[in-house]
Amino acid sequence: MYASTKLPHTSALFISALLGGMIFTSCASSEQTANKAAPQIAANDAVNPASAPARENSVSQKAEAAPIARSRPQLIKKAAISLTVNSVDQTIDAISQIINQQQGDLIGLKQQQPKNDNPRYTATIQLRIPENQLEPTLEQLAKLGTVDSRNITAEDVGDRLVDFQARLTNLQKTEANLQKIMDRAGSVRDVLSVAQELSNVRQTIEQIDAQLKSLQNQVAYSTITLNLEAAVSSTSPQPAFGLQVQETWNNSTHSLSAFSVGLLKLSIWLIVYSPYLLIFTALIYGFTRWRRTHSLRLTQTPESTSSE
Repeated sequence: MYASTKLPHTSALFISALLGGMIFTSCASSEQTANKAAPQIAANDAVNPASAPARENSVSQKAEAAPIARSRPQLIKKAAISLTVNSVDQTIDAISQIINQQQGDLIGLKQQQPKNDNPRYTATIQLRIPENQLEPTLEQLAKLGTVDSRNITAEDVGDRLVDFQARLTNLQKTEANLQKIMDRAGSVRDVLSVAQELSNVRQTIEQIDAQLKSLQNQVAYSTITLNLEAAVSSTSPQPAFGLQVQETWNNSTHSLSAFSVGLLKLSIWLIVYSPYLLIFTALIYGFTRWRRTHSLRLTQTPESTSSE
């Protein structure tokens, strides 16, 4: 009963002690191994004093001969290339074949038909290619037309990968230790407290693992943005005389029908609002007549006074 009530106050100390004990045990074992090996080396040197310099020379030679291991750079590569081609459609078909050969993926395609301000046919394609096939793929793409521009950018994410891996390893160890503490917890309060901490640690593990896999995927596959532009303007030729006459006739008949429909709609609107139009017209007529009558009376009044 005493141990279970004390566990909430000493859970953090128990975790620290557990981790410290593991480190102390590994250090102690290495020191014991070194202490056991030291007397044996000293005894051999005492029996054969000439072996000590030879051993030092061999150790120094091995140290000089052993090359310094360098980790391979973890690069996220992105390439962009612009081509002027004879036919955009045929070039897109050829690019599809190259993607299949290189075991890549087409992740984006945008085609723009000719317009008045830009009469050329253009297309933008985004590819995802294995990192070791980036240069061969760019060489094959360059053969499809005339290269206008080409650039490659690389970002080294090796430090970020190492950091994510180290954090992931430490969190996994913490998860294992919390699981052990949870198995030993006695009261419900202790179990819930440790379970909450365990849930937080597992959530952080999932987030870091997702970020790590995303970076590894970006390193393993390079992205290529390909811009295509037709070499010749794609404007359509002048249509024949018969087609022009037919098109003019169609446009005129369509205009006539649209005008007729417009007049019919206007008539319907006038019929619907005719009562209001009549009232408004009557008001204007009455006001005009009243004003005229009033002006006549004013002109007749001075004449009558003058005659008197």
